[in-house]
Amino acid sequence: MTMFPKPRIVISKCIGFEPCRYNGQIVRDDFVPRLEPHVEFVCVCPEVEIGLGTPRAPVRVVSSKGNFKLIQPDSGLDLTEKMRGFSSGFLNTVGEIDGFILKNRSPSCGIGDVKFYAGPEKGAALGRTSGFFGAAVLERFGDAAIEDEGRLNHQSIREHFLTRIFAFARLRDLQRTGSIHHLVDFHAADKLLLMAYNQTKLRELGRIVANHGGKQTSEVLVLYRQSFREAFRKPPRHASPVNVLLHALGYFKKELSSREKRHFLNVLEAYRLGTVPVSSPVSIIRSWIVRFEIDYLQEQTFFDPFPEELIAGDHASRERAIEAREKSN
Repeated sequence: MTMFPKPRIVISKCIGFEPCRYNGQIVRDDFVPRLEPHVEFVCVCPEVEIGLGTPRAPVRVVSSKGNFKLIQPDSGLDLTEKMRGFSSGFLNTVGEIDGFILKNRSPSCGIGDVKFYAGPEKGAALGRTSGFFGAAVLERFGDAAIEDEGRLNHQSIREHFLTRIFAFARLRDLQRTGSIHHLVDFHAADKLLLMAYNQTKLRELGRIVANHGGKQTSEVLVLYRQSFREAFRKPPRHASPVNVLLHALGYFKKELSSREKRHFLNVLEAYRLGTVPVSSPVSIIRSWIVRFEIDYLQEQTFFDPFPEELIAGDHASRERAIEAREKSN
């Protein structure tokens, strides 16, 4: 069983930890309790941290002369500078962070879906922006895995998030060793994962590892970290993981029955069409890796990017549906 280092995740405290929303409620979420044993959560409620009680009168983002302000309409308080000061201080001292799970639509924590208004009085929203803390997160930790709890209900988004946070956690472990030898092994194990995500970055990272310029190890590790995190900024296009999976299939083509191959190709096509996540065809390949003891593939993080129990059951029903269609054809 793979031993995964624990990613460090900043999370809005109201998402399953404390009833600290403006209305005194807590956000019930199915995914966060499953994730909690595998990560180190750093919980925060920016609105409570700047002195607002629970429950409290709501705050809103207001556009004023081209600038955004954080206003509490009931009291008339302008909380802009308090929130900016807290956000800056917290993010400057929180240390190494692999990802964020923030409350969607929150005037403090939202990351792009927060309504803003012309003033504190009632009226139609002018548009959407990020909350004050969320905007500071995007600016300070733009290369981290940043999501809100709403988007994480989408399985493909969730798997992309999980892949990123565990890849970044493994990279942090590597950096502690300060070893070029370990970096070479790390890069070799991530070859197929990087090939699936960003082949340009794969080649760039290969040049960094080769270090033909003779840079100091510390500088190589810094350059590698920057490029590695950038490689995972966007989810992979379907074509790249499909090519990786077809490449892996080649290791088993003489051992598999025609029915096994057909089932795998049907699941792979379902992924290409967007009806199942990438974990569905990956799980099939992973079972064959164990069955046929293919050491090279066993070492590739592409086939084991995060703890399997975090998605266990998510794609089982989809695979059963595919099998049912196969039997009916």
